[in-house]
Amino acid sequence: MRLFAADALTPRGWQRDVVIDVALDGTIERVEAGGEPEGAERVPGPLVPGMPNLHSHAFQRAIAGRTGRASADGDSFWTWRQAMYAFLDRIDADAFEAIAAQAYLEMLKAGYTAVAEFHYVHHDPQGKAYADPAELARRIATAAGSTGIGLTLLPVFYAHSDFGGAPPTPGQRRFVHSVDTYANLVATLARDAAPANWILGVAPHSLRAATPDELSAIAALLPQTSPIHIHAAEQAREVAACVAWSGERPVEWLLDHAHVDSRWCVVHATHMTEDETQRLAASGAVAGLAPTTEADLGDGTFAALAYLDAHGTFGVGSDSNTCIDPFAELRQLEWSQRIAWQARNVLASGDAPVGQALYAAAARGGAQAQGRRAGAIASGRRADLVVLDADDPALADHTAQTILDAAVFGPCRAPVRDVMVGGTWVVRDGYHRDEEAIFARYRACLAAR
Repeated sequence: MRLFAADALTPRGWQRDVVIDVALDGTIERVEAGGEPEGAERVPGPLVPGMPNLHSHAFQRAIAGRTGRASADGDSFWTWRQAMYAFLDRIDADAFEAIAAQAYLEMLKAGYTAVAEFHYVHHDPQGKAYADPAELARRIATAAGSTGIGLTLLPVFYAHSDFGGAPPTPGQRRFVHSVDTYANLVATLARDAAPANWILGVAPHSLRAATPDELSAIAALLPQTSPIHIHAAEQAREVAACVAWSGERPVEWLLDHAHVDSRWCVVHATHMTEDETQRLAASGAVAGLAPTTEADLGDGTFAALAYLDAHGTFGVGSDSNTCIDPFAELRQLEWSQRIAWQARNVLASGDAPVGQALYAAAARGGAQAQGRRAGAIASGRRADLVVLDADDPALADHTAQTILDAAVFGPCRAPVRDVMVGGTWVVRDGYHRDEEAIFARYRACLAAR
């Protein structure tokens, strides 16, 4: 396949008249600027790399808008978590797959081309293992396959309710594994991954949910090229509890004890000291940010300016799927810094406008976190591509130099026109071929519960 884009965002910035050759395996073979359109499919708008979604809990898509009532004692992440546990009591395997498919469809239409699914619901509503212990993980893989989104599956190890190996609570019964049962799950999924063309990683949920010995055992289950994701320092209460347990803060403890390097994604990392910020940036790990979820839950603001000044790598994810829009994640990230610093264009970098700089950096970092050769329009990368819709009123009359900033910061409703995943068009003119059927299943599953 040969594509021709009048404007394409490459690692060299925006280039004109770009010819892209895509191999049969969905990999970009060649990128040439100043080329000719003969024999190529012309893409109908500016071309950018697809955005990897580095952190998703797909089932939470169905909770959006259902947790807005205030509680007598005040609301926080912790009260939201109880509402999430209660919702899970009503979700069986069929509903789990239907919700995931709807979430993945919406991700594709928004410009996410691959998702890292932080998958921690393993058992039935009573907390019993399914006859196939990988039942719900396979439902995730089926949902991804049916929509066409790329998948990095991260089965989550969850054994405890708090630091120091506290026993799990009844609300966590669907999550819990021992090291042995989790190892069996990972081994089963490893046999599925390559034939199905998805990537497998591991995810100790957090230092609350895994002891140091368990964390070491989990990290050793897959080859050293496989991704490792973990929640850390999402809430101030979590940080205080970690200090009480270990004398160290969560990110500090990980950096001191867990051999954190470029295969790691430390999700949220919201509450860090200056030293932690500098050290995490230097480790080569990815800071996995979910700015709209962090805002929705009242978690706090990531130290983005200091982290990027230290050349830290980051990506964005939809997390609770209250908002499924990579442009909104980047907007919220920059706006959070503007509020904190009372300044504009805080995260601008080099000569590029702030929206373009953030988009390109998040695409690269998200691909690293997913263990995927993607995130850029370059030879050897996966052909995960997004065509922006220049007919959207917010993007009209913008040149390539400002169109991503218009998509991130303008009054844009649907900046994405076409989406390619691994060399296959899955969204055309804003439409996915199966969206009506996927939505019908999603609506039916909610109506039955």
